[in-house]
Amino acid sequence: MASLGATQQNWAPGPQIPLKDSSVVPSVSEREGMCCKECYVVCASRPGQPPADLIRQREMKWVEMTSHWEKTMSRRYKKVKMQCRKGIPSALRARCWPLLCGAQMCQKNNPGTYQELAVAPGDPQWMETIGRDLHRQFPLHEMFVSPQGHGQRGLLQVLKAYTLYRPEQGYCQAQGPVAAVLLMHLPPEEAFWCLVQICEVYLPGYYGPHMEAVQLDAEVFMALLRRLLPRVYKHLQQVGVGPLLYLPEWFLCLFTRSLPFPTVLRIWDAFLSEGAKVLFRVGLTLMRLALGTVEQRTACPGLLETLGALRAIPTSQLQEEAFMSQVHSVALSERDLQREIRIQLAHLPKSSPGPAPLPQARLPGAQAIFESQQLAGVRGSTKPEIPRIVVQPPEEPRPPRRKPQTRGKTFHGLLTRSRGPPIEGPSRSHRGSASFLDTRF
Repeated sequence: MASLGATQQNWAPGPQIPLKDSSVVPSVSEREGMCCKECYVVCASRPGQPPADLIRQREMKWVEMTSHWEKTMSRRYKKVKMQCRKGIPSALRARCWPLLCGAQMCQKNNPGTYQELAVAPGDPQWMETIGRDLHRQFPLHEMFVSPQGHGQRGLLQVLKAYTLYRPEQGYCQAQGPVAAVLLMHLPPEEAFWCLVQICEVYLPGYYGPHMEAVQLDAEVFMALLRRLLPRVYKHLQQVGVGPLLYLPEWFLCLFTRSLPFPTVLRIWDAFLSEGAKVLFRVGLTLMRLALGTVEQRTACPGLLETLGALRAIPTSQLQEEAFMSQVHSVALSERDLQREIRIQLAHLPKSSPGPAPLPQARLPGAQAIFESQQLAGVRGSTKPEIPRIVVQPPEEPRPPRRKPQTRGKTFHGLLTRSRGPPIEGPSRSHRGSASFLDTRF
């Protein structure tokens, strides 16, 4: 990782809590009941869990929407956004995530690409670095327990494929937990294309060698913090806590190392639907929960105590339903975010290393990605289905029609005085239609 992420070079797993019954290994269907940061404690019942009937109703809605995805995204995106905020059912995330982020279209447009990358030899430099990080990704999850298991092997394959797909960017340590969460729900090929979309469409400039977009978003986050939580901002300034001490772990890893796993999945549902503004909303919510009161700020007189408070938010305040309700209530729109990005982009020093961030390359969510892919499909097709417009040539101008002089004259007189033979109507037998009495059966 680049120098910006020097503090993240040797990430170590958080405090581990043993399973209640060490002889029972949680199954795939129990992942939603796992609510620890790094190790997964199977809970008998989570507070705020929707009833089974409601989950079934949401599943049926998602089945209907995904069965006609183009129509849904073209006409009913607001419904998609609201259903993502409520949470995608666990059984349908494997179907919905690739559709939301556009990975399914990328996979369709690049057949055989992943298979070629998967069998190709990787760069020895990146392969060694990736190999050292494999055991750090969810070490107590059943998929990643064994070095020879399908989880670690699939993770190695996906990360290697990305270094070959984008050799100029290579590998970033924060891609490990992101790819691991994708592999928990998707096959390797679909997980790879979802990773490509996250790195290049949702968060371009995050995982490159200079991480220029992370520096820009750190300044944007502080500006939003100063406007929305001025007392928290003042406290961070006083104790010397800069955004690069906590924000890279939050944003680069998409909160996979910071929050309970069910809450992480809900954040991802909203993030894939609405884009990067969800990350800012989550970060602002965490700041308010950790340092929002006078007592909390008084208990953190220095830098270490403040960073510790950001990592020690009670789990009861991070349960997915209540937490996501607070996230979506943050007064931050896409327009506000874009305006602040433009302001901070103008203030960046010209002498900063690396290329300048390109915020216009970041698409704000699933709707923008869908429209972009539809437009690219029309431009790239050999016979675009564009309505044909036929232009009729203009008709020759006709001379103005003179009104006949009928004053003091009868209609019969006009007919007899006109040039040529008198005008006679067609005989009854030659008319195009006959009356009912003249019809012969």
